[in-house]
Amino acid sequence: MVFSSLTFLLVFLPVTLALYFARADLRWRNGVLLVMSLLFYAWGEPVWVLAMVASTAVNYFCALKMAKTKKKKKRRAWMALGVSMSAAILFVFKYAAFFINSVLSIAGAEARLRGFELPIGISFYTFQVITYTVDVYRRKVKPQKKFSTLMLYVCCFPQLIAGPIVQYADVAGQLTDRAVTPDSFTYGCGRLAMGLGKKVVFANICGAALKELPLVGSGAALSVLGGWYAALLYTLQIYFDFSGYSDMAIGLGRMLGFRYKENFDHPYASRSVREFWRCWHISLGSFFRDYVYIPLGGNRRGTARTVLNTLVVWGLTGLWHGASWSFVVWGLYFGVILTIDILGGRALWERLPKGLQRALTMAIVTVSWVIFYYPALGDGLRHMGAMFGFGASGFLDRASLIVMKKYTVFPLLAFAASLPVGKAIVAKLRAFGLRGRGMEIAACAWLTGCMVLSVLLLVGQSYNPFIYFQF
Repeated sequence: MVFSSLTFLLVFLPVTLALYFARADLRWRNGVLLVMSLLFYAWGEPVWVLAMVASTAVNYFCALKMAKTKKKKKRRAWMALGVSMSAAILFVFKYAAFFINSVLSIAGAEARLRGFELPIGISFYTFQVITYTVDVYRRKVKPQKKFSTLMLYVCCFPQLIAGPIVQYADVAGQLTDRAVTPDSFTYGCGRLAMGLGKKVVFANICGAALKELPLVGSGAALSVLGGWYAALLYTLQIYFDFSGYSDMAIGLGRMLGFRYKENFDHPYASRSVREFWRCWHISLGSFFRDYVYIPLGGNRRGTARTVLNTLVVWGLTGLWHGASWSFVVWGLYFGVILTIDILGGRALWERLPKGLQRALTMAIVTVSWVIFYYPALGDGLRHMGAMFGFGASGFLDRASLIVMKKYTVFPLLAFAASLPVGKAIVAKLRAFGLRGRGMEIAACAWLTGCMVLSVLLLVGQSYNPFIYFQF
């Protein structure tokens, strides 16, 4: 089940809210939310609920054991057991076949191991379980004594299958003490409507346009402009897809009394790759910073170690997205760019005009999504080469031109919508004297229009997957 489906919007969510608010008792509400979250996850994959429950149960047990001993070695051993068990479950499902097949390929063997079907959201909930166990070890939080409460943290449906990655320390208090006010519920509805609009209006249409283009592997040659146009469409699609989901998750959480941290902050307005990654998938960056980069030594052990730590983190960031060399290369692509920044590139970059900084950052990011898009690394490299004239069929092919004419200025409108234009519009409206109740009415009308348009489009759209569900 996905948020941008009529089943969720018209059946699951209304039923959940009705049951949730039937009683004010928090134990009742937590129980309803736990049952409905497990049902939400099991809707398409009932068997894989067991993997999530097993991962949570092991870490629940290990955290309780850590709390009962003061010896650091024993506490570290229990922490390592919990983390390694969760990581092992993730490895078996997501990476075992990839690494074994890579070794077989290097050895020249023709045999290949078929991997397991990947449980939806396993990368997200595994990282959430790990933050709990590590933070108990660090004594940042106390162990959760009720298994059902810890299970609710892991499987709470707004952020269960595609993030944001919620650290236990950020919501521990909210699991046992939270309230929903009319203002918070209204705000949550608005974020839900805004996220749904991003997904249905922008991401889905960009995805549909992309499917009509001649791409590498389709049998048609790729032109220079056609390659850039396809890359731009995917750049916009993945942003609106994932940021839209995050908006919906944050909005749904607020409707239920939870406050999740922001996961996107207009990354395509960034002036550097470093700034881009402070604004894109913020929760993933925070996880790798707090639980990998800093424990490795961060930037505290000299330049060489900083570079090594940076490359390790970015290699793992790429691998987190999928068991494919395309994802590994994509991660290292950013690792190398950020290494250049560390080694002195930042000073040179900051001498450039601000407009050129933004344009170059956008170009670097757009090229990176080409690697990310193709399952086969070779296909991504061929597409990238065509964008710069290598192996291209010409400057512009007829098939791409037809798609460009069909969608006309839509990609430009979508790109403008990815920038912080909303703040500018609000500032203009206030400058014209629209404040207070008038501003509330305008916002309500806008968000209601987004919701109605999104539902109407969902009725006729056949393309509606969430890209990040595969991770």
